[in-house]
Amino acid sequence: MAATSFEKQIIELKDTIITLNKTMATLQASLDAANAREEEHLRKERLLQEQIDYLKNKLFGTSSEKRNAPMEGQLSFFDDVEDEAATDGFDIATTPADDKETVSFTRKKKSRQMEKFKDLPVTKKIIDIPEDERICDKCGSPLTRVGEEFLRRELHFIPAKVKIIEYYSVTYECRPCKSRNKIPHIVKARDGHRHMIHGMASTSTVAWVIYQKYCNSIPLYRQEKDWKLYGCDLDRTTLAKWVINNSEEFFKPMCEYFKRHILSRPYAMADETPLQVLHEKGRDATSKSYMWVFRKYSIIRTFYSFPFYEMIPQITSSGKPAAC
Repeated sequence: MAATSFEKQIIELKDTIITLNKTMATLQASLDAANAREEEHLRKERLLQEQIDYLKNKLFGTSSEKRNAPMEGQLSFFDDVEDEAATDGFDIATTPADDKETVSFTRKKKSRQMEKFKDLPVTKKIIDIPEDERICDKCGSPLTRVGEEFLRRELHFIPAKVKIIEYYSVTYECRPCKSRNKIPHIVKARDGHRHMIHGMASTSTVAWVIYQKYCNSIPLYRQEKDWKLYGCDLDRTTLAKWVINNSEEFFKPMCEYFKRHILSRPYAMADETPLQVLHEKGRDATSKSYMWVFRKYSIIRTFYSFPFYEMIPQITSSGKPAAC
């Protein structure tokens, strides 16, 4: 029996609904894929923006390790004194009515000039009238000193001076022994202590070079220029040998003592630093070496002090001791 026109329309509508459902499913899948791609693009964009901000901060930001604004949720163990000092000198009061902060500054009390230089020696210099001018212009009588007046105060810098000290040992002999035995009895003066300094540098010279390099951050090539101004033609290679050889000679027993002291404790704190050491025997210049710094475990002293006597640089991976 042939289908009526109404039934044909119903069949066509059903086919249309099935086709539309398939189209909707396809469109929904395309929309989900587009949303996923957009989220991935946004994630990559945020990651790239973070990298750009980090690189800009490294390139143009401050080089200090001090953070003005700590990270959210990060406690600070070291800035207590700085925070107290930062608020010392002014008071901050908050008005609850308009919720505005009003800052009242208190001028810091000026310290007296002599308090700043109280540990420096003072030399009094008298500015006097020449003796032949100590005569009154009106009557010609000799002038009598009645007092003195303070004029000014100057801070003088005395430049460093370098000199060579030559040591000679005096030799004595016993003439009676020589006349009787024909063999002289010789006695020589001695230093009284072992001379451990490598090279012709004295202890004060080596200490000054190490202090300038590691405390004042003055590299050896700049110190080389200063020594030339002092009249000594010393190159940076000589200065480096003084620092390395004498540091190893003097600090090695101390480092060995620290090592025994730390290893006797149940816990030790360590920090590993990769570094590149040039001209190592049996190793390429591109190979990576390591330096470990150890100290004994102490929570309170870790946070509030810097005990140098408890820190010890260990040997590198090549077996060469690192400088203390």
